[in-house]
Amino acid sequence: VQLVESGGGSVQAGGSLKLSCVVSEYAYMRHCLGWFRQAPGKEREGVAATSFGGRSTIYAASVRGRFSVSQDSAKNTVYLQMNSLKPEDTAMYYCAAGCRVGDPPLDRRSYTSWGQGTQVTVS
Repeated sequence: VQLVESGGGSVQAGGSLKLSCVVSEYAYMRHCLGWFRQAPGKEREGVAATSFGGRSTIYAASVRGRFSVSQDSAKNTVYLQMNSLKPEDTAMYYCAAGCRVGDPPLDRRSYTSWGQGTQVTVS
C-alpha cells in the first residue's frame, strides 16, 4: 500500500491546518489508520487513529479536543483536522496503515506502511 500526505505548511499559533492522506488500496480503509508526528530529536509519537471504517477514533492527550481524525472511504482518504495549533505541534506528520484489530492504535510498532510525511510549522 502507498500513502501520500499533503496539507502541511506554516501557520501562526492558534491557527488551523487540515492534513490529507490518500491510501492506494481501499482494503486498508476498513482497518486502522493512524497519524503520527516526529519533531527533531524526538521519537515518532501517535497523534490520532481511526478504525473500523472510521467508527472508532482515539487521540493522544496532547491533541484531544483540538485535532479531529476522519476518513472518506469514497476517496480513499484519511484526514487530520488540526485546530488551535501550538508551537509544540511543530513536527513532520505521517500517516500510517496496516495495524490489525487489537494492536495499540497509537503505537508506531502497530503499523507496517508509512507515507513520506508533511511538515507542519507553528510559530
